[in-house]
Parts: sequence; structure tokens; C-alpha cells
Amino acid sequence: MTRPLVRVEDGALPGALFARLARAVRALGSERLRDTYQTTFWFDLGPPAAIPEEAILALRARVPRPPRGDFAGVEWWLSRMRPSDVRVDFHRDRDEVLFGRTGRTLHPAAGSVLFLNRCRGGLLAVLDAPPDGANPACAPDDFDADLVRPMPNRFALFPGGATHGVLDANGEIPHGRLARATPLRLALVMNWWRRRPAGVPRFRDARMYEALRVRGERGVARAPGEDAAGRAAAGPPGRSSPRPARCPFARRLERCMATPHENAH
Repeated sequence: MTRPLVRVEDGALPGALFARLARAVRALGSERLRDTYQTTFWFDLGPPAAIPEEAILALRARVPRPPRGDFAGVEWWLSRMRPSDVRVDFHRDRDEVLFGRTGRTLHPAAGSVLFLNRCRGGLLAVLDAPPDGANPACAPDDFDADLVRPMPNRFALFPGGATHGVLDANGEIPHGRLARATPLRLALVMNWWRRRPAGVPRFRDARMYEALRVRGERGVARAPGEDAAGRAAAGPPGRSSPRPARCPFARRLERCMATPHENAH
């Protein structure tokens, strides 16, 4: 990789909106926690039905428009996982229904993550190289990654066809559940599409995640923010001092950790 793949901005949302979003996500508790990555929604950038959609509208100006046109909308979902038990392999996002029907691969124009809290480990890793199913967590063999450390209200933007995944609580490529469980890593994930991917429902039509619904949507009020700067939603400071990796890619991973591509990877 010859250039940074990820653009990172801190303080991406206004404080009150970030506090409202983070509090609403926590209010979900364990609802659909096991299916968090399969619970996706389509937002056409019109009137928002959910607090994450309010956040998307506020972040839109930070995402450059694609050449020859504009975004049709955003596919979004919540990432809620323990870095001690990472259950997402390295992958490239695509229209899964289209691929299943035709074998055609269509990537979003851009991918992005808004982190909602600090955590131990849980770094986002973004790479040019393709996933490799022969390696733990399908990590690319050439592990030259941009790494982004989760921090409250940190926004990470990267090309929609880039390979990406999550490092575990020890800063390693995941290779199984760790003995000591860690608190949840919380984030809002957004794929920015030129056209709507097949089979993704709108939140407005869903009957779930009521804590996320904005006032006026089926009578559910949005959660108030405790602090104009969003501090009450930030959670306790995390511990992020990864020990040396114990995986086949240790040297490359340590090099990435030692020479990050942005100010706080």
C-alpha cells in the first residue's frame, strides 16, 4: 500500500446529536445483539426515521460525492461486539443478493464507521489486498493495513471496495475467543451506495430497535443527550496497549501498529 486508505475525523457529529445516538444504541441492550451485522437498513437520505439516519445526514458533507453522479442512499447497521470475541472476518462489502443471483460483484462507493465508545483493542484495519480464506479470520497475507483506534465520535471513511476487518482486544488478527471477556465495542457502520442494494429494508418499515426511532415515528421519543459535548455517552477510557501478535502475520502487524497512517491509529 503506497497511500493511506482511511480518512479519519474526530468530533464528527455535533455533541448533542452524538450523545443522543450513543445513548439510544446503549438503550437497545441485548436486542438482536447476535444478529447485529445481519440487521441492516436502507436510508434514501430523505426525512430520517431513526437517530442513526439523523447522524448520516449530519455526516453527509464529510463524504465526497462519487464521480458522475451522487449517492442514492446509505445502507447502515450497528456494530456491537466484544473485541475478545470478534465474529467478523476480513471481507469486502458487496451487494450480497445481487452476487447470489448473478455472481456479479458490486461494491459500495464508500464505506465508513462512526465509533461510539472507547474499548480495549478493536482497531479497524483497512487494506488493499484481498481477503485470504487460508489465513485466520481471512486476513490478507500481505497485512499492510491502515489502523483506526475506536474513540467516541471518531469517523473513519474508506473506499467501498477495500478489504477491512477488526483486530481483537490484544491488537491481533482474531484467531479465536479470548479467555477474558471485554465490554462491547459500539459503532455505526455506513455504506454509501450509488444505487440501492437488493433486499435491504428501510428502518421506517421495520418493527425493531424502537429506542433508535425519532420523535413522531410511531410515537416513540428520541433519547435526550446528557451533555452538549457528548461526554456522558463516551463511556470509561479504554485500555489499548496490545501485546505482540501471536499470529502468522506478527511482523507485518507490528509494523502497522508502529507506523500508523493517521494521527491516532
